[in-house]
Amino acid sequence: MGCQVGPFARQLSLVTVVMHGSFGLTGGIASGKSTVARFLEALGAKVIDADRVGHELLQPGNPVFDQVVSQFGREILKPCGEIDRERLGSIVFADPQKISELSSIMHPRLIARIRELGEELRSREPRAVILVDAALIYEASIADRFAKILVAWCRPEQQIERLMAKTHISRQEALRRMASQMPAEEKRCRADYVIDCSGSLEQTRAQVEALYPALKRLAGRGSRNSKTENRKSKIETGK
Repeated sequence: MGCQVGPFARQLSLVTVVMHGSFGLTGGIASGKSTVARFLEALGAKVIDADRVGHELLQPGNPVFDQVVSQFGREILKPCGEIDRERLGSIVFADPQKISELSSIMHPRLIARIRELGEELRSREPRAVILVDAALIYEASIADRFAKILVAWCRPEQQIERLMAKTHISRQEALRRMASQMPAEEKRCRADYVIDCSGSLEQTRAQVEALYPALKRLAGRGSRNSKTENRKSKIETGK
């Protein structure tokens, strides 16, 4: 099953994003990706959280806020005037066309802001392990822009249970949201490093700690060619 190239990928082709030498962290929804990012950050990695950046862009006063409200209507607003992200999510996940509409608004600004943050980090710490935590790296066909790709993975049934517990949505809605992304197993097959998050937090942390020295070596090397030179060194850290 191939990647679907959406507005995100098309906009990226117009922007020079300084990602070579940085790492991409992705995974299916509710797969453990945020946990892996948190563990890496504790070890010293500099994490750019695409979801957090997107949340900032949706705050009142930002041009993106006005565009999203104009496109989807004031019914997506909370009484306090902020965008209700759960309400917005329930609308767009129910309709692929609406996902495309939201992407066309969000992604150009999201890309620009991530680029700014990456440049700031790289200028301050040239040898830092910089990690871009983003859910749609493969769907947007941008994996080759990173030195390596890390995938957080767990069994699909665990994803469903975790997503339902986290968001209080129905099983049917959880399945619909998962279906909007590339299957977790495909991401796992494409990854350079797979972190198995199906076990305990301690087991996940141990895998991250075992992997981090390799990321530091690659970051210190700072070579754009590190991906192709080391492509055959694919590792499943949970094994």
